[in-house]
Amino acid sequence: MAHPVAQATGNGKLACPPGHDGLDRARQVYTAGCGLLDGAQAPWAGRPAWHILDTQFGLGLKFLSTWQAWRETPQAPARLFYTAFEPHPMAAADLRQRLAAWPEIAPLSDELTHHWWGLLPGVHRLLLDAGRVHLTLHVGHPQDVLPSLDSAVDSIFLEVPTGITPAEGAHVPWMKALGRLCRHGTRLAACPLPEAVRDQLTTAGFVWDTASNPGHGLRAHHAPRWTVRPVTRQPLVDQARRAIVVGAGLAGSAVAHSLAQRGWQVEVVDQADTPAQGASALPVGLVAPHVSPDDAALSRLSRSGVRLTLQRLTALLPPGLDWAPSGVLEHRADGKRSLPAADAWRQWGHDWSTQASQAQREAARLPLDANALWHGCGAWVRPARLVQAQLDHPNIQWRGGLNVARLARQAGTWQLLDAADRVLVEAETVILASAWPTRALLQGLGHDTLPLHPLRGQITWAPLDTLPPEAAALLPPFPMNGQGALVHHVEGPDGRPGWFVGSTFDRGVTEGLVRPEDRETNRQKLTGLQPQLAQAMAPAFTQAQDWAGVRCTLPDRVPAVGPVAPEHLPGLHVCTGLGARGLTLSVLCGEVLAALLHGEPWPTEGRLVHKLLAERFAPPSA
Repeated sequence: MAHPVAQATGNGKLACPPGHDGLDRARQVYTAGCGLLDGAQAPWAGRPAWHILDTQFGLGLKFLSTWQAWRETPQAPARLFYTAFEPHPMAAADLRQRLAAWPEIAPLSDELTHHWWGLLPGVHRLLLDAGRVHLTLHVGHPQDVLPSLDSAVDSIFLEVPTGITPAEGAHVPWMKALGRLCRHGTRLAACPLPEAVRDQLTTAGFVWDTASNPGHGLRAHHAPRWTVRPVTRQPLVDQARRAIVVGAGLAGSAVAHSLAQRGWQVEVVDQADTPAQGASALPVGLVAPHVSPDDAALSRLSRSGVRLTLQRLTALLPPGLDWAPSGVLEHRADGKRSLPAADAWRQWGHDWSTQASQAQREAARLPLDANALWHGCGAWVRPARLVQAQLDHPNIQWRGGLNVARLARQAGTWQLLDAADRVLVEAETVILASAWPTRALLQGLGHDTLPLHPLRGQITWAPLDTLPPEAAALLPPFPMNGQGALVHHVEGPDGRPGWFVGSTFDRGVTEGLVRPEDRETNRQKLTGLQPQLAQAMAPAFTQAQDWAGVRCTLPDRVPAVGPVAPEHLPGLHVCTGLGARGLTLSVLCGEVLAALLHGEPWPTEGRLVHKLLAERFAPPSA
């Protein structure tokens, strides 16, 4: 078959034609090559969402050009998903300096580079343009990840793999994976490619546009001559609908917000009269990553969660009163766990976690040889304020005082019933995010495979002005965690700046009752965290107050998200089991559920998502 002509440089390397470099090259070869500069006639016009795959992010010029075109297109899709690969992302300062050559896109470049941090190997979801543009950056090589992607793409920007020459007739194994991800008609744009690579793409079902001007790159569309069996993940719904979320805590509000952003009409119900009761009424909590020397799944999940949580906090709450990117010092008095030793950690890990400096240890009144980490991405948050901000969306309706006793399914609709079997509310899609009560609702449906366990926690707190002067002088300038946590100078339940210490972990306790003896437990935790301070604060503990709540956990310490039994309970989902990591993981869980419903790209590594899905607890098929 005849192909458009590929041009080669004098040394045999393939290259785009002269005059096509930088932003102009990105616009003409890629954005225009996929028809995305055609205004109201562009293929994405009028679509609810559009997904672009870029095999080499580089400076991000293809992305920035397309983002700009999306902004300028009449009836542009409400959400733009852009999945890109970059094995070796450059430092933010270098990227910022390089992009300064194109001042016409400076606002977009500035927003991109603001989020350009902590790019360890794996997946990073950068939310841009008020959350309407989702850049999913895979730090790694396409050949290692493409075969595992499962979200259909609408446009492909294909870069030549580094080092391939026309004479090599190179075989690129992931070309077949590109075809697997395509819808019928998906367009592909590329700079000149080796003939062998073009042949592979033809074999994968791409048809070349022979009328293409080689000076503006190569163009093709996916139109296989054979019947294609869908292998990408199919959306669970065909469009945004109406949903009911049971539970108005961190999990429920995060899910409701993610769905509302995608056009869903969401009704959030709770037995309490106001949102953020139960465990989400915690006066203050910390957002910080989990760290392990082998960079275990929980560590990688926590980083994805921290990034998404920080982005949502920044979007919804001004820093200072309700949250602050304060950093968190972790005192590992037990000596357990250390930082990963990978080379990439030395380049990007400092954005996440590092060994605490001598100055930080001194500020925390710790010995210079103490095992302590500094989480520069850490933050303190007042959970109730985040819950309220997430529920404050025009597509979300809040209804308190509704005690859901059981669920029933009638004619494809889920009904939520009270103890007298009266219908409280109904919808096709229901998400149970009510922590421990979720298990009873599932049991009422004859489904008891989700092994939720209650986890009671109690903290101790008091106004700052109750501290003895010698104790106030020992307070560190940042929050601390480890075996327990210490936060101070945050507004307490009484409206005054306070100090907060805790929490206890009581497994199997289903009621959030305050226990006087737990105050001493929290003081002992503070002793392990900061011995000098605990001794000086001892008198303040006698006059302190306490707060307790019940969370729930799962045996593998990872939340459960999505359908628990899609064949038997269609339209019923859960978001539960977040344990003590509700602030870190709830936004991630909401985004995973939204991606599951809509067939969107996952916001973190696919193999990590599968550790989150509630179906992992389903019994094996007979």
